[in-house]
Amino acid sequence: MQVYKTPIREYRFLLEDFLKLNSSKVLTDRSLEIDDLLMIIEEASKMCEETLLPLNATGDSEGCVFEDGKVIAPKGFKEAYKVFSENGWQGIKVKEKYGGQELPYIMNMFLDEMVSSTNMSFGLYPGLTANAIDAIEKSATDELKQLYLPHLSSGKWTGTMNLTEPQCGTDLGLSKTMATPNDDGSYNITGTKIFITCGEHDLSENVVHLVLARTPNAPEGIKGISLFLVPKILPHKDGTLDSPNNVKCGSIEKKMGIKASPTCVMHYEDAKGWLVGDLNKGMKAMFIMMNGARLFVGIQGIGLSETAFQSSLHYAKERVQGKLPESENIADPIIVHPEIRKNLMFMKSMNDGIRGLMLKAGYAFDLIDSDQSKELTESSENLIALLTPILKSFATDKSMEITNQALQIYGGHGYITDHGMEQLVRDARITPIYEGTNGIQALDLIGRKFNIHDGLIINQYLDDINRYIDKHKDNSKMEKYIKLFEPSYNDLRDCIDFIKRTETTNSQEINSHAVDFLNIFALVAVGFTWLEFIVISLNKIENKDDDFYFSKIQLGDFYLTKVIFETQKFKNNIYSSGKLYNEFEDKFFEAGI
Repeated sequence: MQVYKTPIREYRFLLEDFLKLNSSKVLTDRSLEIDDLLMIIEEASKMCEETLLPLNATGDSEGCVFEDGKVIAPKGFKEAYKVFSENGWQGIKVKEKYGGQELPYIMNMFLDEMVSSTNMSFGLYPGLTANAIDAIEKSATDELKQLYLPHLSSGKWTGTMNLTEPQCGTDLGLSKTMATPNDDGSYNITGTKIFITCGEHDLSENVVHLVLARTPNAPEGIKGISLFLVPKILPHKDGTLDSPNNVKCGSIEKKMGIKASPTCVMHYEDAKGWLVGDLNKGMKAMFIMMNGARLFVGIQGIGLSETAFQSSLHYAKERVQGKLPESENIADPIIVHPEIRKNLMFMKSMNDGIRGLMLKAGYAFDLIDSDQSKELTESSENLIALLTPILKSFATDKSMEITNQALQIYGGHGYITDHGMEQLVRDARITPIYEGTNGIQALDLIGRKFNIHDGLIINQYLDDINRYIDKHKDNSKMEKYIKLFEPSYNDLRDCIDFIKRTETTNSQEINSHAVDFLNIFALVAVGFTWLEFIVISLNKIENKDDDFYFSKIQLGDFYLTKVIFETQKFKNNIYSSGKLYNEFEDKFFEAGI
């Protein structure tokens, strides 16, 4: 079985040492302390470890059942969801006036990671709901907010996002779903949406769909798309449920992983819906939800990677095979072997570094909400814009790598279902695909974020790194680590200059560098996070028995010595141009077939 224990000591480090929340307006405005947050995290950890983890394997083996347009979740899921919702976890960051707890954004990140570590499929039901809440809160009318948000916040109702259609995926300008206006201000929605996560299920009383559609005579393409709220069951104005809407689930997909969450084909036949946001500005409203979903997927990657690490560490300490030359044992636990140790250190250095970077993005949301200076708000918005595609992509790519490494450590026992490693591999495989493939994220980084305000978003982040290096370059204890970091940092800056010199009209050349550029940026950003961790740990060490801070220093040393240098490979790919693939003739792919 999978092994997982919430890394609460790590969470305390991030809250107390890394984000320094004790002195932050984010907590003082809420009359909270770090110990309050940790108490909440401990309660969430009990639910995840005791209720969700035992259902992970059984949910995977049973899957969801589709009968007569209805979806039945695996055994135990309905009861687990009742525990989840009745204890207020759905509304953890929702404003109090809508029935939420209004805790910091980062608390939802911790919760999402714990849930993803213990039962990724289960986490999709409330995960999409949280993003639907964000979109409704920021874009809908007060009337819609008052009617829908309290029920979504309580978990009585769940939410979805409906983008993809059979003929269009990322290119949503090809959407054909129509929204015809009614005299009462509502719209009739007609069309088919595919790949709709948790579009139909039996966990909640109602399902609230956010649907992209175009109105009659709307402009062609993406400029003619609007967003509509379409409930499965139409509610009265007091929130009690009335009659079913014309929304039907046509089927659910047979999938490689996340089998305990349904991926639905949804049919809308003159279903009643209401406009969210401005007419023909649906993508603006939907991106609120989509960007939150992208960070959520990155967290799913971290969650799976953490369970993969903990499980393989447990197995490596228990599994006896081979021996050290000087050992008197018949055989030693496989953790003594260099290759196993290297893989375990890679897993942990990646998990801890990416988690720190993720929390920095989450804290930026909290800084915006704390309503401080305009300058802080703008810099926080820029950081979120920069890190969202990086975190979604890098965390999920590494999740695939780490879950596969865990399976390898288990050997033949990893390939069979008993230990749950092959489930982690299968579940992880969707994360680089949904909510915008990682290739799309890379294009967003190099095509949009690179050029916004003449590169301001990227330059601000580089300025932060420069200031940090200048601040600590005279610290003799940091000299080694800064020297290890600087070559890869220079690789990133060189590639930025190289891309700037490329003709902007040569989009094929620029796009050919997208994935390599994102990987360089991610490796450096995680490396910068490790520099911060090392400085904190050096200042915190009081004695040689302080295992936690010593481990941080050694893991940072490992990352900066053994991992970050991959920037050289990606830099070589960029400098050698994209001509080899852009000018390769299509007919050559079939040569020899």
